Amino acid sequence: MIRIKRIYEKPENSDGIRILVDRLWPRGISGETGAVQIWLRDIAPSEELRKWFGHDPARFSDFQAKYFEELALNEKSDEIMRLCRDGDVTLLYSAKDQENNNAVALRRFLEDRLKENQ
Repeated sequence: MIRIKRIYEKPENSDGIRILVDRLWPRGISGETGAVQIWLRDIAPSEELRKWFGHDPARFSDFQAKYFEELALNEKSDEIMRLCRDGDVTLLYSAKDQENNNAVALRRFLEDRLKENQ
């Protein structure tokens, strides 16, 4: 199962492997407080794409398509796919918008790829 959660939410035993998927470390959170087990900063959208998106919900659909293109070429995609196949994971993000962020897009990408490989 692939969950997503804001890093500011309390860790739970059911989270499985907690993976921070933001390029920048979240303010006010230590690795211990956030219970981050893996930080895959290179799986995050490129700096250029992140700035272009600017967390504008009107751009989310285009952002997601462009991010999927980046993910298809990103070698870290294989690493995170392996982790998802091995057990439960929680993708951690720091954005305030819980519906239009890179973790939401990444989960969709991963779920689509997992379905394709079944």
